[in-house]
Amino acid sequence: MKQKCAEEAFKLVKDGTVIGLGGGGTVSILVGLIAQAGLSVRVVTPSTRTAALCAEHGLPVLPTWTVDAIDIAFDGCDELDGSLNALKSCGGIHTNEKIVASLANEYVLLADESKVFAALPFTHPVVLEVIPEAKALVEKRVQAFGGAAAYRVSGAKDGFTVTDHGNYLLDMQIAPPDDLAAFHEALLHIPGVVDTSLFYRVAARALVAGPGGVRQLTRG
Repeated sequence: MKQKCAEEAFKLVKDGTVIGLGGGGTVSILVGLIAQAGLSVRVVTPSTRTAALCAEHGLPVLPTWTVDAIDIAFDGCDELDGSLNALKSCGGIHTNEKIVASLANEYVLLADESKVFAALPFTHPVVLEVIPEAKALVEKRVQAFGGAAAYRVSGAKDGFTVTDHGNYLLDMQIAPPDDLAAFHEALLHIPGVVDTSLFYRVAARALVAGPGGVRQLTRG
């Protein structure tokens, strides 16, 4: 299904453009398709793995800070609802992903049917990128939302997982909120929270792969 989804995404890539690419298996396949077709594109990506893969395929990668516009961007997600709100929690690079999404004229999510729901089930955590000085403050404030919260620790070294910006990642396991917009705004207003892995009204289109093919969702 990832192959089918990548092939549909490839149809949206135009020669001579700047494209955004996130991470994940579908994006990796898309990189190969672009290189195989010999398209002249420049890539902006928040993913170290995707950047390395692009380099292997001879696709030039631009530093995000040098770019003020992206023609189209593609990324995967962990959960997606009918309004194209999404959770992107596993990679821990959501702040940079949102920067790429904001730069894009169109931001397209790639998913399979198992990740699509009428409403986000919040099976995956909501992840907050937190400035270290606000560690205790944020941990206390999120208690008001119920559930459980814990800072992500590294499996490769002793201590907390640290983002590209030197911040911590707080994983919140909660029940689906009644008001998604209010929940999103409340999190962003906690001092020390840089951004969250909840992509609320960010994507305009999604390509969803299933046994019957790939269907397209658009935000109404």
